[in-house]
Amino acid sequence: MIALFPHCGFLSETTRMLAIARALRARGQRVAMATHGGPYTRVLDEAGEPYTRLAPAMDDARCRAFIEGIRRLGHPATPLQPAHELRESVRAEADFLAACGAEMVVIGFTLSAYLSSRLAGIPLATSHGGSFVPPVFERGLMPAPTQSPAPQLDWIPGVIQRWMVNAAPPRLTKATDFLNLVADELRVERVPSLAAMMVGDLTLVTDVPEVLGIPAADLEAWSPNGRPAYRRSTRLRYVGPMHARLTGPIPARVRSFMDGARPTAYVALTSSTPAFVRLAVAGVRAAGLRAIVAATVHGLEELEGDDVAVADILPSHEVMPHVDVAVIMGGQGSVQTAMCAGTPFVAFPMHPEQELNAALGVRHGMAIALGERQTTEATLRAALQRVCGEPSFRVAARHVQSLYTGVDGASRAADAIVDYLASGDRPAAARRTQTTITTTPETP
Repeated sequence: MIALFPHCGFLSETTRMLAIARALRARGQRVAMATHGGPYTRVLDEAGEPYTRLAPAMDDARCRAFIEGIRRLGHPATPLQPAHELRESVRAEADFLAACGAEMVVIGFTLSAYLSSRLAGIPLATSHGGSFVPPVFERGLMPAPTQSPAPQLDWIPGVIQRWMVNAAPPRLTKATDFLNLVADELRVERVPSLAAMMVGDLTLVTDVPEVLGIPAADLEAWSPNGRPAYRRSTRLRYVGPMHARLTGPIPARVRSFMDGARPTAYVALTSSTPAFVRLAVAGVRAAGLRAIVAATVHGLEELEGDDVAVADILPSHEVMPHVDVAVIMGGQGSVQTAMCAGTPFVAFPMHPEQELNAALGVRHGMAIALGERQTTEATLRAALQRVCGEPSFRVAARHVQSLYTGVDGASRAADAIVDYLASGDRPAAARRTQTTITTTPETP
């Protein structure tokens, strides 16, 4: 049995777990899905995917707070999860894993599983880090951020910021304090750093060497080699892109904007604020483009107009091939959807992993990345006019599209999981905790 824990506060993480579950079943594997909830459980419902709801419940408001907390990750005063919530999550997950007899747990940003997997004595597979893995920053491939983490740091020269962002991940230990407080209580293996929180015993690197820029042999040969910033069992494997392929009808109103009659932008800023989506739509209109808006959880029906079509959740992989430019945050799911569609994009990355995704598009000549804090209607208008007016962006996008052609990331991820289990490998820390730790309840 293989357990999957999607974090349903993220559309990308929910769809990845759904795709992996289907690919595992196609290989004859038994699968059990569980989640603490969130707005995108509806994706599982609409797909007919059975799942178990675990305590504590993550409602829409709690998911929004969690996503906002990612921006402040590492600040001592703002842990990503409070200790009482994390304790309850770990216990519920460990009980679920024991009850279903799971041999491995695969997660999409359900960070409590770093502890519950050790409590259950099974290996952890991750995909939420995307391409944000140690060989990237060890080779200095992380870009200078489009905007500093805090406004008061904007004066730091870009070359220094780039050095800092590549040096920081294995050194940021405060980012995992909230996990290690509970890990110490349960006497399970700690998560040593921010870098360690983005990888697992099996790390599914959801990209291809030609796009990321690291040969497969080099990336897959990487190991911690005694580095204290990582769990000793960490391994990496390329699997390829794994972006959402949602099913369901496209509203007629949206479909009418996909006819190619006028230049059109697809605005899908799922992790931003309603206010910024409104600014983005204003910038699109100022650039002389129509806008298709995926409102998701924002409820932006008031934007609807002659040149703006608003829908809820859209199958982006079907929309993007029919627009001239995508306006997105920079999550790997949306970036790779644009890449696989051959569609140039303008991105607004909000944290280092998204900065890397957007930078890959920029390096390959198919994208522009902007800092959300400094973006105005005028700066977005200029960026959109450049992307739509210079043919090189479309040519570059089509080249990147060719690099992904025929690569089925979900199938390769399933193969990697099955191969790992067949190898009989199991982290030593997991074997120890399986025999020494119990899930006796403690008071919060």
